[in-house]
Amino acid sequence: MRRDPVELEIFKNLYHSIAEEMGAALRRTAFSPNIKERRDYSCAVFDGAGNVVAMGDHMPVHLGSMPMSVRAAISAHDMAPGDVVMLNDPFRGGTHLPDITLVAPVHVRRGRLRPAADGKQPDFYVASRAHHADVGGTYAGSMGLCREIYQEGFRIPPVKLVQAGVMQRDVLALLLNNVRTPEEREGDLGAQLAACHTGAERLKEICARYGIEPAKRTARQLLDYSEELMSAFLERVPPGTYRAEDFLDNDGISDKPVKIAVTLNFSGKRLPRLNRKNALARPLVTVDFTGSDPQVEGSVNAVEAITYSACFYVFRCLLTDDVPATAGLMKPIHVIAPEGTIVNARPPVAVAGGNVETSQRIVDVLLHALAQAIPDRIPAAASGTMNNLTIGGIDPRTGKPFAYYETIAGGMGARPSKPGVSGVHTHMTNSLNTPAEALEYAYPLRVRHYSLRPASGGRGEHRGGDGIIREIEVLTDCDVTLLAERRTRGPWGLSGGEAALPGKTSVIRNDDAIEEMPGKFSTRLSKGERIRIESPGGGGWGAAGRAPSSGG
Repeated sequence: MRRDPVELEIFKNLYHSIAEEMGAALRRTAFSPNIKERRDYSCAVFDGAGNVVAMGDHMPVHLGSMPMSVRAAISAHDMAPGDVVMLNDPFRGGTHLPDITLVAPVHVRRGRLRPAADGKQPDFYVASRAHHADVGGTYAGSMGLCREIYQEGFRIPPVKLVQAGVMQRDVLALLLNNVRTPEEREGDLGAQLAACHTGAERLKEICARYGIEPAKRTARQLLDYSEELMSAFLERVPPGTYRAEDFLDNDGISDKPVKIAVTLNFSGKRLPRLNRKNALARPLVTVDFTGSDPQVEGSVNAVEAITYSACFYVFRCLLTDDVPATAGLMKPIHVIAPEGTIVNARPPVAVAGGNVETSQRIVDVLLHALAQAIPDRIPAAASGTMNNLTIGGIDPRTGKPFAYYETIAGGMGARPSKPGVSGVHTHMTNSLNTPAEALEYAYPLRVRHYSLRPASGGRGEHRGGDGIIREIEVLTDCDVTLLAERRTRGPWGLSGGEAALPGKTSVIRNDDAIEEMPGKFSTRLSKGERIRIESPGGGGWGAAGRAPSSGG
């Protein structure tokens, strides 16, 4: 059927606005500063087959992998009206254990029939994912240096948290009895439920106004439309094979660097649309991670969903902003991630850092390869780490456990036409900082220093953005954990640009002794002691001293 471009544009914005409103509902009703202030959450809308048709402008690492969780939930359960499935299993579409996903079906009423009374499957699905500041495990914050996933926290397969509109109290109790901050966890789960309810109601309103069949038809057309736009772009990339590799500092257990390698094979023209089955067998680009190191003992292993998510993000960034972010974008792209490697780890390995750190390095290596094909489109390396900081202990104000988690921004890599931005979360994270006021109100912590890190960006025709200095004093005895990268080598520059300064971490003890710390560690801080994190800058672009290129 011929597409109506006006109708398609209307529904594209309608579906996107639903995902955005879901995120707003989640943020407003969340309990934890990590969700309310840092906005560490994501929401999306899916069609009845589980294909994503709209994403909020939220966390890339969540959004690209969320469809795998939705498919896992659909495979595990028949979802009737009022049901909500919960899961966080990284080996079933999740990312790492703190990211809990809720999936809800949307059954649209047809005439006088009650929802699903005609025996049909859900017309749509909605999903919300949020990073919970603690899900149990060995370390407060559930982001420590572990050797297997069982140490990292409470692992949830697809289970019904709500059935026919009734909260399953036994399932909820099982979770809350295995975390350090049960009240906060219950509150954040309630916010995720509110987000799913908001999305479901808005979808029903759209179907009531425009009709169920037009709504479902345009959802299918959006998949085709985004596929065509991605294909049109990929056909303009010079055909050929482009290779790159980059390294994680280490896995936190040994000092050995961990290699991530990629080969991009652009095939050129795709087969005619009439021969679509054969066209799918011949993608426009193959992304092959063969040659990457085997999975490791530490917690930087990435599961398949993370690698797929990083690929989705990178190729989505190459298109204009108005292209709908649907499942169709990946149809011309074939991803090969060999099982048992750092980019497709298998259980029971630890994976907490794979989501936050390895995802960033996968993006770096993809961009490095793409810079050979389309050098005028690719920036230098950004800071390449989320600097995951967790602090846990007993809050003396309440006598109850607390778990603080945040990521710390760095420098953006310089671009072919302009410098990088300083002090910003880049690539797979799209979060904000935790404001000092919110942090000090919620936790027994004090921000002693917070500023840009001067001259930490790489020099070049366009300079990379600067990183951040953040120093926090603990007001009670605490356990502190850091998972960070880019400590042994700085983010690379492009086209003659220089690398940025690597990151640096230190602990200031009560006797003023300063301990230089590695990128991944766990330690005990006494009341009054401080941790100081200096995040990497972004790489420079172009040789320093060259006349700046024009561009906006």
